[in-house]
Amino acid sequence: DPRERGAIELPPTITVKELAELLDVNAADVIRELIKSGIFATINQLIDRDTASLVAGELGFEVAEVVVPSSAGETPSRDEPVDEATKEVLFEQDDAALLETRAPIVTVMGHVDHGKTSLLDAIRTTTVAAGERGGITQHIGASEIVKDGRRIVFLDTPGHEAFTAMRARGARVTDIAVVVVAADDGVMPQTLEAIHHAKAARVPIIIALNKMDKADANPDRVKTELSEANVIVEEYGGDTPLVPVSAKARTGLDELMEMILLVADLQELKANPRRPAIGTIVEAELDKGRGPVATAIIQTGTLRVGDVIVVGGTYGKVRALENSLGERIISSGPSSASVILGLADVPQAGDILRVVGDEKEARTLVEARKTADAAKGGEGSGRATLEDLYRQIQAGQAKELRIILKADVSGSLGAITHALDQLSTDDVRLNVLHEAAGDITDNDILLASASDAIVVGFNTKITDTARRAAEAEGVDVRLYDIIYKLTDDIDAALGGLLEPEIVEVVEGRAEVRQIFKVGKSTVIAGCFVTDGRIVRGGARVWRGGKIVATDRIESLRRFRDDAREVAQNLECGIGLAGYQELQEGDIIECFSSKTVSRVRAS
Repeated sequence: DPRERGAIELPPTITVKELAELLDVNAADVIRELIKSGIFATINQLIDRDTASLVAGELGFEVAEVVVPSSAGETPSRDEPVDEATKEVLFEQDDAALLETRAPIVTVMGHVDHGKTSLLDAIRTTTVAAGERGGITQHIGASEIVKDGRRIVFLDTPGHEAFTAMRARGARVTDIAVVVVAADDGVMPQTLEAIHHAKAARVPIIIALNKMDKADANPDRVKTELSEANVIVEEYGGDTPLVPVSAKARTGLDELMEMILLVADLQELKANPRRPAIGTIVEAELDKGRGPVATAIIQTGTLRVGDVIVVGGTYGKVRALENSLGERIISSGPSSASVILGLADVPQAGDILRVVGDEKEARTLVEARKTADAAKGGEGSGRATLEDLYRQIQAGQAKELRIILKADVSGSLGAITHALDQLSTDDVRLNVLHEAAGDITDNDILLASASDAIVVGFNTKITDTARRAAEAEGVDVRLYDIIYKLTDDIDAALGGLLEPEIVEVVEGRAEVRQIFKVGKSTVIAGCFVTDGRIVRGGARVWRGGKIVATDRIESLRRFRDDAREVAQNLECGIGLAGYQELQEGDIIECFSSKTVSRVRAS
């Protein structure tokens, strides 16, 4: 009986399997409780103490309040030593007497055109004194405002990234999600996505009902639609605050910020500013003049110029810090956003930042991490593909295939989910995590990445940013225009009969900056490589968001020499084999095709 066992001590992070062993319950019970909270975890996935404590509580166990992080030797159920680098855990290890109240970190999410950006701009311009360079610069990925002498940090990155990419790597950055809904338009597919993401990350939601200045604003309809989406506003007896605002008329902004501070007070957000910093990267890029540049939210401790930091798979010494106004600062405390210069490589959004003693320790940690990643070998990114599924079935492992389904119209969704339901067997269960009408967006890719799902599109397309995200995250995306082809493919994967397929890989894109005529008919385009790399081979010409030609790159030059490939941020000359009507501003996208064959079980 759980009640006879006394309080259970949990380490800062624990895998699902270890938690099941510690509680002496079936791993399936743990996974079931996680799914109820919107977390789709595998048996070997790490979860943090808060999540583990929630699951243990739901299963009837008492969890000890303050826990000393357990070392490898204290947990007999562990088969191998715990990598100290996985103990990236924020607040629990601090003495309660050292904790101080910190500012809330807020992500603004919502449907396109519902006014997320204008709402953020309105908040900035009403709270920042005029003359401060038009408010706050946006490139940093976060902005800070002061209300009644208290700070609020707003994340400017697309809202889903703040949750999903970071949650996929075990970080929790956001304290409060503000979901913007247009009062004249109501709950839309991306509104539902935003709500799914916030709930999956167990973050409190505040609804900002925008465009209240419009004549056709209909707040009651929106409240009803929210109820149908299982978000019950306070007025209807629920626990979700709703604040009517107008970014255009600048109304309701004070009330929104007061509500944010009220929700923050209820959460009792605290951190210890007098310890070495731990934080999370929200944005990172390679700056031509300054090298790798990363924006980090510091969650506990204080980061100072000169600190040695480990971030994901890279490390460095903090050479300089900038605040959200672009000003140089010497330190950055809890719940503050700062730009960091001095890393060796560009980290990924969601990577954990930790201050360590010296460069030797940093190097050791990064090497240990790389060795651990290499030891995992063929697991790759850990993302699900149909080929992986086939291999797991052949190896006799029962498996759940999770699918994110997008279709051109909502009518198709029911037919497809019904057809997919028929494919579930004793060995494999198909689970449609999210279904919606519309294009496949980077939201879908990030949700797939976080929950180990594949993305299936029917009669719909994938956006450019989503395609890039899918390549970066290693997410399997399948597009179909015939339902039986879709079901046949998945059925074939379940039966282990998947044919090799030809996959197109976008190598890179270049912008045409100048046109040079060579002889009577040949045209050479002077280009700047905007992303990826340019190589000879297949090419498409994009103009105004449309493809105007499909051709191939016949000549590629850097200065006067022939080049095999030209990398990002470099200039080159491109000559196409047939299409000679190139114009300045065109985008040349080069691609290659490769056959992906499945590895047959021996």
